[in-house]
Formats: sequence, structure tokens, C-alpha cells
Amino acid sequence: MRIEHDLLRGLERLLGRERVLSSREDLLLYEYDGSVEEARPQCVVFPRSTDEVLGIVRLANQFKTPMVGRGAGTGLSGGALAREGGVMIVFSQMNRVLEIDYENRRAVVQPGVVNLELSRAVAHAGLHFAPDPSSQRACTIGGNVSENSGGPHTLAYGVTTNHVLGMKAVLPTGELICIGGSAVDSPGYDLCGLFVGSEGTFALVTEITVKLTPLPETVKTLLAIFDSIDDTTETVADFTARGITPAACEMLDGWTLRAVEAYVHAGFPLDCAAVLLLEVDGLRESVEAQAKDMAEICAAHHAREVRVARDAAERDLLWKGRKNAFGAVGRICPTYYVQDGVIPRTKLPATLRRIDEIGKKYRLEIGNIFHAGDGNLHPLIMFDARDAEQFKRVISAADEIIQYCIDAGGSITGEHGVGMEKDRLMPLLFSDAELGLMRSVRDTFNPTGLLNPGKIFPTGKGCGETRIRPLPVAGTAAR
Repeated sequence: MRIEHDLLRGLERLLGRERVLSSREDLLLYEYDGSVEEARPQCVVFPRSTDEVLGIVRLANQFKTPMVGRGAGTGLSGGALAREGGVMIVFSQMNRVLEIDYENRRAVVQPGVVNLELSRAVAHAGLHFAPDPSSQRACTIGGNVSENSGGPHTLAYGVTTNHVLGMKAVLPTGELICIGGSAVDSPGYDLCGLFVGSEGTFALVTEITVKLTPLPETVKTLLAIFDSIDDTTETVADFTARGITPAACEMLDGWTLRAVEAYVHAGFPLDCAAVLLLEVDGLRESVEAQAKDMAEICAAHHAREVRVARDAAERDLLWKGRKNAFGAVGRICPTYYVQDGVIPRTKLPATLRRIDEIGKKYRLEIGNIFHAGDGNLHPLIMFDARDAEQFKRVISAADEIIQYCIDAGGSITGEHGVGMEKDRLMPLLFSDAELGLMRSVRDTFNPTGLLNPGKIFPTGKGCGETRIRPLPVAGTAAR
């Protein structure tokens, strides 16, 4: 116990007592994220600079203590939880935009910058940061980098890795590295591409150089209303068959949109089976033509109505409904398990039918809201967290959904990451040799395994099995 006490005192000397938390009451706030997982750190620290992160890492190495980085805690796979205890490094106080190069459309930010705040900072220059997770009002760019986050406009603009040019990072061995830069294509290995999406297992990123994207000349948002789930999903498949790629193509089923409408009052119809929220952007002429084509395809698949947002306020209200959907569902059912499977878009009709069958099999309500354009599903499985037997049924239902995604030619995650939620499912996709290769890459940067242990690779624990950790630091006064 003496070692942990000395580590705590060392962190307090480095950062000051006010930026080191170790009381049970404080740690309770950091034992969860947006997933169904729980794991409590031994202490939580708040660095303000790269030098302080270096100091934290060197102390953790000295005492052989696990470390995990955390942004806003909006993750949905347990990726930023302290599965093995140790030191949680929270980047909320490293939240400055360090540099904006308007002419070359670049920005350098600290990892704690909130996603939407960067777009707001450059909007006056006609620019924005294109990756737009639904949690963009809260999630941080550092977290986006860790998970390679997507969002509704991923379909046209790509995921986070397509917008990151360089980064400064602290390796878990205590070394500072700089990779990439402001150039579009740096020489040597694409280390940025390797680090983005590594789920915090390679390094603690302290600065990020990102691309800024011009705002489109024209944006047109459509709401297509359907009386059949099959008609809705077949419409999306037809977009793909005809080579049409909208800027966004989101689907909400009837159950979910009714929950959203009760909260947001966005004008969603309450009596339909599903809606598609579609958006096209670009030059005025091409936008008009593409919107017309999409409306005709929707009509050909029996859309009851295709509405076009009349102005920016109506467009913003529709997107408010989509991006606040998870919170809206929380008003009806306080606990639900968000899935994140991927399928080929042509398999959408069959997959939605299968999800409905699984819900009935396990006697569970499942709402569907997802990025239909790229086949990234987000079924929401409702349950009562106080009912252990029901929770087991939820996990079984979730596993069947993901297995169906794999069988359909898809994947176990599209943007939420593997974390500690789906590590046990990795062997369904990868052979022992492939997993061994991935481990060897991780071990190159993280040889002691102290950084974010127990993530991505199978640990033998099931989903939801890691619970609240006891406090191992003795003799520490609560404050």
C-alpha cells in the first residue's frame, strides 16, 4: 500500500492537490461512460499541458501502475474506463484551440476541445470540422481520435482519420513523439492512420492537427415518411444501386421517432413505420438535381410524403431530433444498451426483420436509429438495470444481433469501438494469427501493457462483468 500512497503524493506535487482526486465520492463519477460497463480508477488527474502528461506517465511507470486517458466520457464501449484500476488521466482542462491556419485550412487543438466548439470557432470563415458524432456537443476531439468516430455526415465526408494530419503524443514508456504534420501526405509510414482508432492503447495524444472543411454553398434536408420498414430500407439499398451518395442518410423507426417527437417536437409524424432523414450539399445546381432524384426514389418505394426543410431553422430542428435521440429515449426507459453493428447496405431489409425477431424472442423492446447510408446500425435495447435476469437476456439479444451482422458480411463495430464491451467478440472476426499481429503492433508502442489494459483483445470476461473496483489507496483523506 505504501507504493500507491507515494504515487498519489507524487501526483499531487506535480499537479497540485486540487487536480488529483482519490476519494470514493469523487471516483464514483468516473467509473462509467455511456456503455453498460463499470470500472473504478484508483485516482483521477487533470493535466493542463504535455509536460504534465509526461510527468504523470513517468510516475505511473515508476510505480508500475495502469493508466487510461479519458475525454468527456461519452464513449459507448467502455474504452475510457479503468478496467485494471490505476490512474485515469482526464483531458477536460486541455481544451484550447492552439492555432488556426485559415489559408491552409488547418487547426491545432488540444484533446479536450469539444467537437462542436471547433466548428463554431471557424464558422465565421466559412469552415467547419467535418466529423460530427451525435454527441458532438459534448464529445472531445481526443476521444474522436481514439475511437475514429463517425457521425451522420460520415457518408460523404469520411470518419475522423480522414481529417487528422498530425499529432503530438506521449508514449506509455514516457517518450514524447510527433507524427504527421500539416502536409496532406507525410513521408514514411502512415502512423496517424495507425494511431487514430487505436482506442487509447498506443499513446496519450496531447495535440492534434486537423483539416478544416469549407461549408457547402447549399444544403437541402429532406424527411421521407414511410408506412413500412421494408420500404424504408429498400429505398436506401436503391440509393446504393443507383450510385447516389447523399451527405447524410439516417433512419429512425416508428417507436424511436415517437420518443424523439415527444421530447424535441421536430415535426416527425407519429403514425408512420419509419423515416429517412436525408441531406445533400454542394453547388446549388447539383443539390437541386440530387434532391429531386432522391425524392423520386423515395416515392417509387411508396414513401407517404417527402418533406423538404424550408429554411435553416427547420433543418436544425430535424437534426436536433436526430442528434438528441438517445436522450429522448432515456425519458421513456432510463436504461438501454446501444449496439453498433455494421452490415452491407443491401442487407438492411433482412437485418431489420431479424432484429425485430430477436426482440420478440427475448421479450425486449428494441428501437432502431442508425446511419442507414453506410450500414452502421444502432439498435437500442431497453431494459431494467435492477433486473439481473433481464440484463442477461439483453446481452444474449445483443450478441445475436452482432452475430447476424457478421454473417451478413459486416462487422462488430462501426464507430463505438471494441473497448471492454466487445473484446470477447473479436475472435468471431479475426484468427489467432491476426489477433497476435495486432497485439504485436500494440506492444511496440505499449510494451509493458500499462496503458489502457484490458481493451480490444479478449480477456475472458463477459460484457458487464467488470464491476465497481475497491479503493486500493489506503490512508487517503476524502476531499
